[in-house]
Amino acid sequence: MSTSRQLKNNHWIRRIDWVLIGILVLLAFVSVTIINSAMGGGQYSANFSIRQILYYVLGGAIALLIMLVSPKKLMKYTYLLYFILCIGLFILIIIPETPITPIINGAKSWYKLGPISVQPSEFMKIVLILALAKLISRHNQFTFNKSLETDFKLLLKIVGISIVPMGLILLQNDLGTTLVICAIIAGVMIVSGISWKILAPLFIAGIVIGSTLILSIIYKPSLIENTLGIKTYQLGRINSWLDPYTYSSGDGYHLTESLKAIGSGQLFGKGFNHGEVYIPENHTDFIFSVIGEEFGFIGSVILILIFLAFIFHLVRLATKIELPFSKLFIIGYASLILFHVLQNIGMTVQLLPITGIPLPFISYGGSSLLSLMCGIGVLLTLYCHQPKQYSGDKQQLRTTE
Repeated sequence: MSTSRQLKNNHWIRRIDWVLIGILVLLAFVSVTIINSAMGGGQYSANFSIRQILYYVLGGAIALLIMLVSPKKLMKYTYLLYFILCIGLFILIIIPETPITPIINGAKSWYKLGPISVQPSEFMKIVLILALAKLISRHNQFTFNKSLETDFKLLLKIVGISIVPMGLILLQNDLGTTLVICAIIAGVMIVSGISWKILAPLFIAGIVIGSTLILSIIYKPSLIENTLGIKTYQLGRINSWLDPYTYSSGDGYHLTESLKAIGSGQLFGKGFNHGEVYIPENHTDFIFSVIGEEFGFIGSVILILIFLAFIFHLVRLATKIELPFSKLFIIGYASLILFHVLQNIGMTVQLLPITGIPLPFISYGGSSLLSLMCGIGVLLTLYCHQPKQYSGDKQQLRTTE
C-alpha cells in the first residue's frame, strides 16, 4: 500500500507545477490579444501578435528542455553560462557599430543576424540569478560559525560576481537592465542570511544616493553630466517624467499620450480594438497604456491581480522547497518579475521615470520573452526534481503499528 502511494506521488503529472503553467497560459492569452489590438493603429505592416505566438511556442519548448535538466546539472554549468554571457556583453562594447551590432535607441545591446535579434543582457538576468543562488548556497553550506565577518565576506562575493555584468551592461547605455539587476541583487540579499546590521545601512545608503541623484538632476544637471557621464537623452527622460507636458513635443510625448490613453479608458474602457490614442511602440514598453484605454480601470486591475497571483505563487513555492539553491533562485526570479511590473506600470502612469523596461510576458519582444521562459524552465525543473517527502505514509505506518 505504501509503495503504490509512493509511485502515485512520483507520477510525472504530479511533478509538474500546473498552477505556474496555468498562470503562464493566461498571461500568453492576454499578451497576444493586446498586441493584436495594438496593431490596429496601423503603425506597422507586420503582425506582431503572430510573432509573439511563435516566441511563446519556442519559449515553451526551451522551458520544457530545461525542465528535463536536474538542478545539480544547472548548478554545475552555471558559471560557464555566466562566463559565456560576460564575453558576449564585452564583445558588444569593443566592436564598433556594424549591421550585426547596431545601436538602437541609444544602446548597443543586440546581436542582429538578418531578422533575428538577440540581446545577451536579457539572458544575463536569469544566469546571474543562478550564479547568485549557487554562490550564496555554497557559502552558507560551508560556513559553520556565522558572524558579521562571514556575512561581510558573502556581501563582497555578491558584489564581486554582480559588478562585472552590471558594468558591461551600463557601458552599453542600458540603464533599465542595470536597475533590474540591482533589484535582483536586493531581493536575493534579503534572503541570503546576511545580517540586517549590514543590509539596513546598505539599503539606506542606496536610497540616499538615489534621492541625491534625482535632486541633482533637477537642480544641477550639468554636474551629473560632467561627473557621471550620463547622456543628455537619459536626463531628458527624468525631466519629461517630472514635467511631461512641458516636454510634450519631445521626450515627454510618450508619457503624455500614455496618460491620455489610460485616462480616456475610465472604468470599463473603450472596448477591444477600439483604441483611439496614438502611442509609438505601444506593443512593447507602453502596452499597459493599451490595456488601460481599451479595458479601463477594471481590466488593468485584473491584470495586476494576475501578476500578484504569480508572485504569491512563487513566494509560496520558495517556502515549500527546502533546497537553498532553489529557494534563492525563486526569490531572485520573483524580484525580477516584481520590479519589471512595478517599473513598467509605474512609468506609464508617471509614478516612475521611463526606462524602457517591458511588461513581463505581455510586451512584445523576442529576447525578453525567451529569457523569461528560460526562467520558467528553471522553476519547473526545481519543482519537478524537488525531493518528495512521504510524511503521510510515515504517519500511516505509525498508526498501523
